[in-house]
Amino acid sequence: MKEPWKDRIGDFMAGKGFYIVLFLCVAAIGISGYYLLANLDTPSQELEVAGKVQVTVTPPPAEHSLSPQKPAVSTRPSPQSTARPSATPAPTRTPAPSAAQKETETSTAFVWPVEGETIHPYSVETLVYDQTMGDWRTHEGVDLAAPVGSTVCATAAGTVVSVHLDDLMGTTVTVEHADGLRSVYANLAEETAVTEGATVQAGDPLGSVGESAIAESALAPHLHFALWQGDAPLDPGEYLPAS
Repeated sequence: MKEPWKDRIGDFMAGKGFYIVLFLCVAAIGISGYYLLANLDTPSQELEVAGKVQVTVTPPPAEHSLSPQKPAVSTRPSPQSTARPSATPAPTRTPAPSAAQKETETSTAFVWPVEGETIHPYSVETLVYDQTMGDWRTHEGVDLAAPVGSTVCATAAGTVVSVHLDDLMGTTVTVEHADGLRSVYANLAEETAVTEGATVQAGDPLGSVGESAIAESALAPHLHFALWQGDAPLDPGEYLPAS
């Protein structure tokens, strides 16, 4: 009668089977130890690396050529001297003429048309007695006493704009000056020394004293002299030099 399988296993283990099992256990332990040591020496490629890894790639040094290199030639242009333009001098301001200078210029710009005493003054704001007309009226000029035939001169430079015979003031010459100023010479002789359009300078002769002014026939021989700016009469005493 056969023994049950459990009894057979027990007998086997009690005999040679014990050593076989012991060998298998030792072999298993050895194999496990081998793989354990192998894993410790070679890290697994599947392990995750903690944190970010920064990799710096350093380029390899350039290979030096054995042939000598030519020195670099600078292409920067050399500085050239440029002539600087000379500074433009600032304009010099001419100081305005003083009152004394203006008075000097006025005295040299105008001259007396004749030399003589004033026998009838300039008056436009106050009435003066007119011996010829026998009344009181204004007088837009000055009457300068001078013998008949005395030379009458231009008081300043200008252009003769009129030579005519006035019904009351007789032979009259008008000269236009700068800035619209006009000088009038009346009671002249019939023959004059200038014609219309003539250019004259201060002191140039215009004619001579006559007796042609009917409106002033009661006075002694004289020159009637007047200055005008447009339609306004001016006082000749403010332009003529002091006598």
